[in-house]
Amino acid sequence: MLTLLAVVALAAATRLPGLAARGQWDSDQGGQMLALRAFVRDGVVPLVGPSASVGGFHHGALYYWLLAPAAALSGGNDPYPVLVTFALAGIAAVVAAWWVARGMAGPVAGLIAALLLAVSSTSISASTWLWNPNLVPLASLVAVGAAWRAWSGASPRWWAVAATALAVAGQLHVLAWLLALPVAGLYLLDLRRTVPGLPDAPGRRRRVLAWGGIGLAVGVVLYLPLLVYELGHDFPETRGVIAFLAAGGSRSATPLDTRLFVVALRVLSWPLTGLLTAAPAPAVLAAVGIVAGLAWRAAKGETGERAAARWLLASLTVACVVLGVGVGALAEVTPLPVDQYHAAFDPLVVLSAAIVIAGLERAVRGPEQRRRAAAGGRALAGVMLVALVAWNVSTWPPAVSPDGGWPAAEAATTRVERDVGPAPFALVSLPSFKPPDAYRYPLVRDGREPVPASAAQAVVVLCDNLFIADCAPATDAAARAALGAVREVDQFSPAPGRHLAVYVATGG
Repeated sequence: MLTLLAVVALAAATRLPGLAARGQWDSDQGGQMLALRAFVRDGVVPLVGPSASVGGFHHGALYYWLLAPAAALSGGNDPYPVLVTFALAGIAAVVAAWWVARGMAGPVAGLIAALLLAVSSTSISASTWLWNPNLVPLASLVAVGAAWRAWSGASPRWWAVAATALAVAGQLHVLAWLLALPVAGLYLLDLRRTVPGLPDAPGRRRRVLAWGGIGLAVGVVLYLPLLVYELGHDFPETRGVIAFLAAGGSRSATPLDTRLFVVALRVLSWPLTGLLTAAPAPAVLAAVGIVAGLAWRAAKGETGERAAARWLLASLTVACVVLGVGVGALAEVTPLPVDQYHAAFDPLVVLSAAIVIAGLERAVRGPEQRRRAAAGGRALAGVMLVALVAWNVSTWPPAVSPDGGWPAAEAATTRVERDVGPAPFALVSLPSFKPPDAYRYPLVRDGREPVPASAAQAVVVLCDNLFIADCAPATDAAARAALGAVREVDQFSPAPGRHLAVYVATGG
């Protein structure tokens, strides 16, 4: 227990300090804080969550409901309490990983899983900025842990916990519902087989059905806000999903075999070695190690461990195949993040690594093993663990986000407010499909709500170099389109790749 507490302390030390400046601050973060502010300050109850990246539909409103207590601490005027919630969720995920891996393969596996997640560069990054997929791993671990306990013969009440956690994960990101496939597999197995030591199989099956039904009912309740929204707006979410599927989903020009290979590498390496394109060799080693190690433990592990290895291998295979076929962006290099699509399966990769490493140590303990083999197995387990920890420590995210995080957005807003003075102003974003919410939120928080161009005497133009190579002429053109004759007051870069320009109307 002391070792676990030390690992949890490490997780806290890598996530909590300097939160305000550690995570990136862009349009998603500003938009989500605007929704939270409207919720806790103005009583505008969200019925849908953040917009899905493919457009046309949204994630679940439960995301905002979960964050509302933290947002209410500042009246929605400060993202810091919300950021603390993300950090605490990341720390809680470390404890959950210990709990799940311990139940699957023993205490050594539990501690290794907790340590790997505590030091994981990608997990630390996800714990330090505001974005709905970043809460998925904790919900995923609770769903997997509860399902595994129920399937292993514990109380069928755990199925209600598993179903509820799945619904939470699905609300946080729609693709997290893919985890329902392997969890449902365990549920069906629990219904079909007699649990060793539990002679009352028919009675247990009735309880499994009952508690699974209760969990399903809880999930339905969690989606009632969406139903209200659909009924009141002519089912736009349903129509958006249908249109997306009818258009062929997320298309890709990459051949299917290449797509499956690349997506498998990304899924199996992301929580252990990070972005595939940034470190291809470590990623390949991690992915191959996971597959080979799970196959070995599925054949040679102890009874419970064999079952866990087989289930993890099957679950990760499902993720790789479905995402490889259906989410083309995962097989391509894009300027925008796409690894959120497999967030629900990231903890399963960490669990797999822990089981494989612990299996190396366990497999060499028996009397049939020669001393040299035992020493070699322990050494290999130690090398793998040290290598993964060292790699992640060497790639930890910086103490300050490259874009300066929330403090940089605050500073930019202060400068804009000084430039426009008391005049009513419009806020324009280039390209138009990217909202200017990164700076609209702090403006609104300061009581400087932008107005339509028709009522404005000044205009603030935000340009993103990721999409527009030369922002200076683009902002000039946008300002003239909004106000006619204008005079430039200020222009500056509030963050790398972003350009802010302030203009006032001249009346000419």
